[in-house]
Amino acid sequence: MGVSIKAISYYLPERVVTNEDLVKEFPEWDVEKVYSKVGVRERHLAAETETAGDLAEKAARKLFDEHQVSPSDIDFLLLCTQSPDYRLPSTACILQDRLGIPTSAGAFDYDLGCSGCIYGMAVAKGLIVAGMASNVLLLTAETYTKYLHPDDKSNRTIFGDGAAACLISKGKGLAEIGDFVFGTDGSGAENLIVKTQGARVRERSGLSTTDDDGHVNREDYLYMNGSAIFNFTLEQVPSMMKQLLEKSGLNKDEMDYFVFHQANKYMLSTIRKVCGISKDKFYIDLDHTGNTVSSTILIGLKDCLDQGLVRPGMNVMACGFGVGLSYGGTVLHF
Repeated sequence: MGVSIKAISYYLPERVVTNEDLVKEFPEWDVEKVYSKVGVRERHLAAETETAGDLAEKAARKLFDEHQVSPSDIDFLLLCTQSPDYRLPSTACILQDRLGIPTSAGAFDYDLGCSGCIYGMAVAKGLIVAGMASNVLLLTAETYTKYLHPDDKSNRTIFGDGAAACLISKGKGLAEIGDFVFGTDGSGAENLIVKTQGARVRERSGLSTTDDDGHVNREDYLYMNGSAIFNFTLEQVPSMMKQLLEKSGLNKDEMDYFVFHQANKYMLSTIRKVCGISKDKFYIDLDHTGNTVSSTILIGLKDCLDQGLVRPGMNVMACGFGVGLSYGGTVLHF
């Protein structure tokens, strides 16, 4: 018997920042130019006192309510976040108590970004196949916008905050989770990084440099070398897709739909063309969310189900790529 996704829900913070709002701060930009470049019209931002843990809790409660899931049935909780509530303990442990999940359940955070959803599916499937869990609650939550400098107009147009919740269990459900392909290239770690306030550099440095593309690297805030991330993605995603098809025993024509990490519109459009995927099979929709990091794939899958883009009987490839540098992909059988 296989392991399946049984339910998906997501939560977006109440505060919304539109392109019009950003253009007021950066009048040299044009509203439509921003949209045509990154594919985002508005993004949701966590409130000043709202944490990734808060967002994850709200996403989990939505899943419980929308799909009649009882917290008492959860026996393992996984939280993917790079913005935990505290250095310790794991935010997942706090959420176990806040959500009323039994104390007999396992719970831990894992620190991963854009590929985090795929890794979480793999860990959940492994726990279930090994007989160590029956119902795994996978949560993804991020407040990247708290890492952005107010003057970082490039990243402020791209990123939004949000959280998603996914129930993974044995047996039939929305989609059976198939094979996986993973990859890591830590040599590119500094291409997407917040350098200070961790164990290696504990205090803020106040230092900044400018890269070859003219982007300012402020060590105390999130820095993204867009061209390096773009090149990494174009190098790895086509080969990952090929490996995943071979491992799954499928050819590209048998893949009905593709839901990739929603990084930005330009990157996704380029990937689609390089991989030879038709527009009608490829999901791009960052209009109202922006790049929510580890939550983009679950948000995308939920929206595809609600819109009828993904239906029973379809094979769907889901892939994440980015910070780490890291990538991962799986095939979901709906």
